[in-house]
Amino acid sequence: MKFASFTHAGTASWGLVTDDHVADLGSFMPDLKSAIAAGKLDEAVAHAQSAPRLPLDAIAFLPVIPNPDKILCVGLNYETHRKETGRSVVDHPTIFARYANSQIGHKAPMLRPRLSTDFDYEGELAVIIGTGGRYIDAGDALSYVAGYACYNDGSVRDFQRHTHQFTPGKNFPDTGAFGPCLVTPDEVGPLSEQRLQTRVNGQVVQDATLSQMIFDIPAQIAYCSSFTRLEPGDVIVSGTPGGVGSKRTPPLWLKAGDVVEVEIDHVGLLVNRVEDEA
Repeated sequence: MKFASFTHAGTASWGLVTDDHVADLGSFMPDLKSAIAAGKLDEAVAHAQSAPRLPLDAIAFLPVIPNPDKILCVGLNYETHRKETGRSVVDHPTIFARYANSQIGHKAPMLRPRLSTDFDYEGELAVIIGTGGRYIDAGDALSYVAGYACYNDGSVRDFQRHTHQFTPGKNFPDTGAFGPCLVTPDEVGPLSEQRLQTRVNGQVVQDATLSQMIFDIPAQIAYCSSFTRLEPGDVIVSGTPGGVGSKRTPPLWLKAGDVVEVEIDHVGLLVNRVEDEA
């Protein structure tokens, strides 16, 4: 199953995506996060049979979860990226936070901020939590997942590097692209087999399999739930492979007019054009 959050005719809603349409489920539950928290995604599929159908080209995609309680991002989680940054091997995941108002949806413009030209891409897998919990065992962790989506953790590198804390460079408005849809685990299949690829203007700049993560998804869920209670609709952004623009020679900074694609097998294709902040 695939679910999307969107606006249509100025109204925010969500629905079940099939082919080139979405069944509008806004009258069933107020938003996708509410449906996840209530455990009603299966019921939503039945309700979708009689729901209004909208063409996908008639909606504007929102971030998959527009209103998460938390967005936890995992840094330096592929060996290729750790090596290109020169960071040390660590025993625990590197975690930083994003804010919900820094996010955009599929096809919305990513904004290069006026304060910097060092705007970079990071193609990643996003994990949407379905069942809340604390001290989750890694062996059970995948049963807490509602679904997966693509993510572009757009990074303003000079602000990220003002100190050892990543937060400023990861939270400029309209820099974190999240979408297009939540895809349920049964459609994705074994995570380790899926391929992640990022392209800038059609050129492949990142190419990896999810098996190359240093800390896999169960380990990330277990670790995050050790220091905070995970809530339904929370998002874990699981890290990016090597090939980021800042580590290329010369650096490949995103500029107005660039088109960035993040594609993950069985999860989807997230596409965003870069624009300059007004």
